[in-house]
Amino acid sequence: MGKTALLFPGQGSQAVGMGKDLHDHFPEAREVIDRARAKIGTKYMDVMFAGPEEKLRETRFTQPALFIASLAAHAVLVKAGVKADFAAGHSLGEYSALCAAGAFDFETGLELVKARGEFLQEASQSIPGTMAAFIGLERATVEEICQKASAQGVCQPVNFNCPGQIVIAGAVAAVETAVALAQAAGATKSVRLSVSGPFHSSLMVPAAQKMKAVLDRAAVKDAVIPVVMNCDARPERSAEEIRRKLVLQIDHPVLWEDSLKALFAAGAETFIEVGPGRVLSGLLRRTDKAKKFSNIEDRKSADALLAAAARGRPGSSDGAAAVSR
Repeated sequence: MGKTALLFPGQGSQAVGMGKDLHDHFPEAREVIDRARAKIGTKYMDVMFAGPEEKLRETRFTQPALFIASLAAHAVLVKAGVKADFAAGHSLGEYSALCAAGAFDFETGLELVKARGEFLQEASQSIPGTMAAFIGLERATVEEICQKASAQGVCQPVNFNCPGQIVIAGAVAAVETAVALAQAAGATKSVRLSVSGPFHSSLMVPAAQKMKAVLDRAAVKDAVIPVVMNCDARPERSAEEIRRKLVLQIDHPVLWEDSLKALFAAGAETFIEVGPGRVLSGLLRRTDKAKKFSNIEDRKSADALLAAAARGRPGSSDGAAAVSR
C-alpha cells in the first residue's frame, strides 16, 4: 500500500484571509491561531486575516503567517486521525513540515520563523538582489547561463521546482543578463520576479549566520517521521542534522524536484498539501501526474479531504503550477 506525504507551502502561497475559514469552523485550528496570538501578539493574525496585501507580502509578516496557517490546517488533519509517513516543505514550509513531524513544538517553530523572516528581510534590505523564473530550460542550460551571467555579479540557480521550472537569484545586473540569455536560449518564459531579495543564494550568508545562532539555542528534537530536506533532498530525523540543514537552506538551493523524487522512491503515492494555495500540488502534477494529491486550506477543501480519507480514498484536486520561494 502506498505511503502518504504531507507537503507544506512556502512564501508565494500567501493570501489575505488565509486560515480564517479554518479558524471559524474547526476548534483545533482556532486553538493553534490562539496560541500564536498569545505567543507573538495580534499584529501577525490581523495582517493574515485582513491584510493589507502589501503588508502581508513583507517577509517578516509572510513567514510567521504562513507557518501559523499551515499548522492550523495540520491540526485539522491530526484531529481527524489522518496519518503521514513523510513530510516536506518548500523553503519556509520546511519549518512547518518539521513542526508537524515533531522536531519542535509550535511555539518554538513560531520563534524560529519569526527570526528567519526578520533576518531575511534585513539581508534583503542591505544586499541588493533579485530573482527570476525560467520555464522550459534544462538544468544544465540554466547552470551555464548563470555561469556566464556571473561576470556581472552573483547569479545562481536557487529553486529546482519541477522539470523545466527553475528559479535563479543574485545581483540585479547579473539576473537581468541571465534573463536575456535564457530568452535567447529558447526559454518558454524568462521573467524577473517581484521579490525583496536574492533568496537561497550565497548573498544570504549573513542571514544564515544569524539563523545558526538562533537554531543553536532552540529546543530541536529528533523528528517522529522523516522530513525530506530542501538542501540535499534526503529524508532526515536527527535533531543535529536538522539544525545544520536549516542553516544551509537559507543560502543554498531548494531541491524541490529532487525532494519529490526522493519521496516517490521511498514509496509515497499520496500527497496532501497542508496550508494556503495549491502551488505544490501543481509542481507535483508536473513532476508525476500519476500521484494522488489533495489539499487543505479552508473548510471546503478540509471537508472534501476528510470525507475522502474516511472512505479510504484521499481526494484529488488540480493545482496550478507557480513559482514558490
